[in-house]
Amino acid sequence: MTTLSRKETFFVGLMLFALFFGAGNLIFPPFLGQQSGTHFWYAIAGFIITGVGLPILTVLAVAKAKNGIQTIGNRVHPVFGVVFTVIVYLAIGPFMGIPRGANVAYEMSVKPFVSEGSNTMALLIFTIIFFGLVYWVSLNPSKLVDRIGSLLTPALLIAIAVLGVGSLLKLKQPLGAVSKEYQAHPVIHGFMEGYLTMDTIAALAFGIVVITAIRQKGVTNQRAIVKGTLQSGLIAGAGLILVYVTIGVMGAKAGATHTYKDGAAILTTTADQLFSVWGVLLLGVIVLLACFTTCVGLVVACSQYFGKLLPKISHTMLVTVMTVISFLIANLGLADILSLSVPILSMIYPLTIVLVILSFFHGLFKESARGIYSGALIGTILVSVYDGLVQYGVKSEFLTDLYGHLPLFAEGLGWLIPAIIGGLCGFLVSLLSKRADQSVHA
Repeated sequence: MTTLSRKETFFVGLMLFALFFGAGNLIFPPFLGQQSGTHFWYAIAGFIITGVGLPILTVLAVAKAKNGIQTIGNRVHPVFGVVFTVIVYLAIGPFMGIPRGANVAYEMSVKPFVSEGSNTMALLIFTIIFFGLVYWVSLNPSKLVDRIGSLLTPALLIAIAVLGVGSLLKLKQPLGAVSKEYQAHPVIHGFMEGYLTMDTIAALAFGIVVITAIRQKGVTNQRAIVKGTLQSGLIAGAGLILVYVTIGVMGAKAGATHTYKDGAAILTTTADQLFSVWGVLLLGVIVLLACFTTCVGLVVACSQYFGKLLPKISHTMLVTVMTVISFLIANLGLADILSLSVPILSMIYPLTIVLVILSFFHGLFKESARGIYSGALIGTILVSVYDGLVQYGVKSEFLTDLYGHLPLFAEGLGWLIPAIIGGLCGFLVSLLSKRADQSVHA
């Protein structure tokens, strides 16, 4: 049985790290550090659960399911499997994830050096060059490990190390004060912040990229693919934890002396204080590499999925369509993209989490699987969709009062208990249906 060598596993792990490490991974941990202050270690623990643990579990779940997230979705119903997977790929790909990555790359690597009046034209020129390179790298997925895992990721890690070590050596002040949000439930608030990285949803797409990369190394046995995915995921996860803690501490210390509007401001100001204009340039390189590798991975993943769904359309055509749509939406601006994406994430993330968790217990469900999956997702949808609608301004006093009695609803986890109850109800319905069928046959 062919398996990945240690070197191959290491480079696939580096590729996965680079695919995950994009815009949100840089800007959210420092801001979490500033807000959580002396409660930082509790908050970062919650952040790591959704920002590292769930994405790695999701990649592993996709590998175990053979044909990806659609196989998991089909356990609810084949129509749900297709619809949910298409929504996920479009959301994490050309409609939100890729344009957001390109915009953050522009905001932190180019915009600081551009006058306000030239911003629109500068963004257009930047996105033309950015997506031109994304298109070129995405055309040949077989070289993805070599181009990202062995070339871009080391450059990214070196740049992060220089900035991180410099900040930890020079920022001598203790952790800052705790904000109101992080005083009562720092772990839960950190958990919710991990949503914003979009990595658990992105993992649904990246799972296919990793599996394809492993298969291209000659590994065809399903158990060996799952093992290689797990080992690569642990390497990527270790890298993510190290970076999150480093830049999170940076934010917690920087927040002790000044209040910043967001994580981007913390990183930019700290880089300028440590290394002057060279620090800002270094930060720009970090962000540019991080966003570029993530956008390439998402274009490839989306193209590979829709290539299976629509086999008559060539990979080149799909890459072209994904790149052009992403380019057009990216030029709308970061604020509009974020205002659209956060509510959608509130709807999709809980469904993804429930599906991934259930997939690891799938072998125990047997004939009751469809009932359990369906019940759990119905319970989740009833709350998560409303959460998203509220963020769009669509609100019902009756539902708000009703859902307000759910544990953790105010913290954004109100879907948890309904998901458990729904799963149990689905199991009971399946059990009763089975007994009724047996009685009829008897």
